[in-house]
Amino acid sequence: MSTSTKLQVTPTAIHDVLVIEPKVFGDERGWFTESFNAQDFAVATGLSVNFVQDNHSFSRQWTLRGLHYQLEHTQGKLVRVVAGSVFDVAVDIRQNSPTYGKWVGIELSAQNHRQLWIPAGLAHGFLVLSETAEFLYKTTDYYHPQSEACLAWNDPTIGIEWPLPQGIAPNMNAKDSAGLAWDAAPKF
Repeated sequence: MSTSTKLQVTPTAIHDVLVIEPKVFGDERGWFTESFNAQDFAVATGLSVNFVQDNHSFSRQWTLRGLHYQLEHTQGKLVRVVAGSVFDVAVDIRQNSPTYGKWVGIELSAQNHRQLWIPAGLAHGFLVLSETAEFLYKTTDYYHPQSEACLAWNDPTIGIEWPLPQGIAPNMNAKDSAGLAWDAAPKF
């Protein structure tokens, strides 16, 4: 675990997927946090990143988005939730990685202010736990639909333990519902 004056950084089971916890300053008026500062991020993580695109999504409860990745113009992502809560997942699809085929999941919420750094070469998705959620993410490369791929959210080889209540099916679009099985999905 690394701590700077403004960020706490905790590695996950996939060593380069990092939980980022910015300092939150509160008083009787509310709170303030610096959600991103390139210098503090570099000091705390040892990474120098250049974000080129910000994305913002709104989703209803039990919506599952993902598991997405791009084969070209691969994207590192810094993700966070500004309203509601989600279960956020990253899957290592880098064949030369010691954690190839492994996944990590963490709850991100407006209350806990956590962020997740997901390096390029991982598939990413999330499940909305609250009634609604607003999800923000910064990317290190632009969206490139021609090289986008989707890994099946429920592939038994990966075995993600999504926190879906018994009898609830996730709300998904056609693209995500047609995600590729682990054996058929292209890897890095």
